[in-house]
Amino acid sequence: MDWFCVLSVDLEPPCKEQVECALKNTAASFVAYEEEKAIGMVRLIGDGGMSFYIKDFAVLPGHQGKGVGQMLLMELQQYLLEHKPADWAVSLELISTKEAVEFYKKHGFEERPCEWDVAQGPGNLGLRGPKRSVEPGMFKMVRNGDNLKIE
Repeated sequence: MDWFCVLSVDLEPPCKEQVECALKNTAASFVAYEEEKAIGMVRLIGDGGMSFYIKDFAVLPGHQGKGVGQMLLMELQQYLLEHKPADWAVSLELISTKEAVEFYKKHGFEERPCEWDVAQGPGNLGLRGPKRSVEPGMFKMVRNGDNLKIE
């Protein structure tokens, strides 16, 4: 669990209880190590049937561009292929920064419009309301199950 806090790149590390809750509700998690030090991680979450999401995908800056992210992404996709029935179509989605869009495209993801119904007003949970884009510089990436093959 310590790897989760260490690899929360550019974020305030969550408390131990929050990490435990998140990991308990995670379908799968993968961690890359170098000499017993965590250098990258990715989590797979979803409904277990049709929709899966890549969360908390991080590689320490000194290890980026060396294939660590590619290895983690391939492991996650292989896990999904092995754990879903062969005839089930699933989608694998994530929200990407502008800088990482090409990385995901190279691995079969497609960029999609990034608008959700967001409710206005304090305390609202975002269930209804006018469409509003996610933060500038964030991109929704989707890879459908029919093309979910590891290459």
